[in-house]
Amino acid sequence: MATNEQIIEMLKTVNDPEIGVDVYTLGLIYDISIKDEKTVDIKMTFTSVHCPYGPLIVEEIEKGLKDQLKFSAVNVNVVFEPKWEPSEELKAALGIGGL
Repeated sequence: MATNEQIIEMLKTVNDPEIGVDVYTLGLIYDISIKDEKTVDIKMTFTSVHCPYGPLIVEEIEKGLKDQLKFSAVNVNVVFEPKWEPSEELKAALGIGGL
Protein backbone atom coordinates (compact mmCIF):
# COMPACT_ATOMS: atom_id res chain seq x y z
CA MET A 1 0.00 0.00 0.00
CA ALA A 2 1.28 3.47 -0.86
CA THR A 3 2.31 5.78 1.97
CA ASN A 4 1.75 9.51 2.47
CA GLU A 5 5.46 10.02 1.80
CA GLN A 6 5.20 8.25 -1.58
CA ILE A 7 2.16 10.35 -2.49
CA ILE A 8 4.01 13.53 -1.52
CA GLU A 9 6.99 12.53 -3.66
CA MET A 10 4.66 11.97 -6.63
CA LEU A 11 2.94 15.33 -6.02
CA LYS A 12 6.35 17.00 -6.10
CA THR A 13 6.61 15.95 -9.77
CA VAL A 14 3.48 17.95 -10.75
CA ASN A 15 4.41 21.56 -11.50
CA ASP A 16 2.21 24.61 -11.80
CA PRO A 17 3.09 25.56 -15.41
CA GLU A 18 2.83 29.30 -14.76
CA ILE A 19 5.12 29.34 -11.74
CA GLY A 20 7.34 26.33 -12.44
CA VAL A 21 7.13 25.03 -8.86
CA ASP A 22 5.49 21.79 -7.80
CA VAL A 23 2.03 21.77 -6.24
CA TYR A 24 3.25 20.36 -2.92
CA THR A 25 6.01 22.94 -2.41
CA LEU A 26 3.58 25.70 -3.41
CA GLY A 27 1.31 24.62 -0.56
CA LEU A 28 -1.60 23.83 -2.84
CA ILE A 29 -2.18 20.44 -1.21
CA TYR A 30 -4.29 20.84 1.91
CA ASP A 31 -4.93 17.18 2.77
CA ILE A 32 -4.04 13.65 1.69
CA SER A 33 -6.31 10.85 2.88
CA ILE A 34 -5.60 7.24 1.97
CA LYS A 35 -8.95 5.46 2.20
CA ASP A 36 -7.65 1.97 1.38
CA GLU A 37 -4.97 0.47 -0.84
CA LYS A 38 -6.91 1.48 -3.96
CA THR A 39 -8.44 4.86 -3.03
CA VAL A 40 -6.93 8.23 -2.14
CA ASP A 41 -8.56 11.60 -1.56
CA ILE A 42 -6.65 14.81 -2.20
CA LYS A 43 -7.92 18.19 -1.00
CA MET A 44 -6.21 21.03 -2.81
CA THR A 45 -6.53 24.53 -4.15
CA PHE A 46 -5.06 26.58 -6.99
CA THR A 47 -3.03 29.77 -6.84
CA SER A 48 -6.08 31.54 -8.26
CA VAL A 49 -9.76 30.77 -8.71
CA HIS A 50 -9.20 31.50 -12.41
CA CYS A 51 -6.13 29.26 -12.81
CA PRO A 52 -6.11 28.34 -16.50
CA TYR A 53 -4.03 25.23 -15.78
CA GLY A 54 -6.29 23.86 -13.02
CA PRO A 55 -7.82 21.01 -15.05
CA LEU A 56 -4.37 20.01 -16.37
CA ILE A 57 -2.90 19.96 -12.86
CA VAL A 58 -5.75 17.79 -11.54
CA GLU A 59 -5.36 15.44 -14.52
CA GLU A 60 -1.61 15.10 -13.89
CA ILE A 61 -2.20 14.33 -10.20
CA GLU A 62 -4.83 11.70 -11.01
CA LYS A 63 -2.68 10.09 -13.71
CA GLY A 64 0.46 10.08 -11.55
CA LEU A 65 -1.26 8.50 -8.56
CA LYS A 66 -2.90 5.86 -10.73
CA ASP A 67 0.10 5.06 -12.92
CA GLN A 68 2.92 5.34 -10.38
CA LEU A 69 1.26 4.31 -7.12
CA LYS A 70 -1.45 2.05 -8.57
CA PHE A 71 -4.49 3.71 -7.01
CA SER A 72 -7.65 2.87 -8.93
CA ALA A 73 -9.68 5.74 -7.45
CA VAL A 74 -8.20 9.22 -7.03
CA ASN A 75 -10.62 11.84 -5.76
CA VAL A 76 -9.28 15.37 -6.13
CA ASN A 77 -11.44 17.91 -4.31
CA VAL A 78 -10.56 21.48 -5.33
CA VAL A 79 -11.49 24.09 -2.73
CA PHE A 80 -10.93 27.82 -2.44
CA GLU A 81 -11.38 28.16 1.32
CA PRO A 82 -9.00 28.79 2.85
CA LYS A 83 -7.57 31.01 0.17
CA TRP A 84 -4.06 30.03 -0.93
CA GLU A 85 -1.34 32.24 0.48
CA PRO A 86 2.32 31.57 -0.31
CA SER A 87 4.62 31.19 2.67
CA GLU A 88 7.23 33.87 3.35
CA GLU A 89 9.93 31.40 2.28
CA LEU A 90 8.15 30.74 -1.01
CA LYS A 91 7.66 34.46 -1.62
CA ALA A 92 11.37 35.02 -1.12
CA ALA A 93 12.28 32.11 -3.39
CA LEU A 94 9.98 33.43 -6.12
CA GLY A 95 11.17 37.00 -5.68
CA ILE A 96 7.77 38.32 -4.61
CA GLY A 97 8.65 39.11 -1.00
CA GLY A 98 7.03 42.55 -0.94
CA LEU A 99 3.56 41.37 -2.03
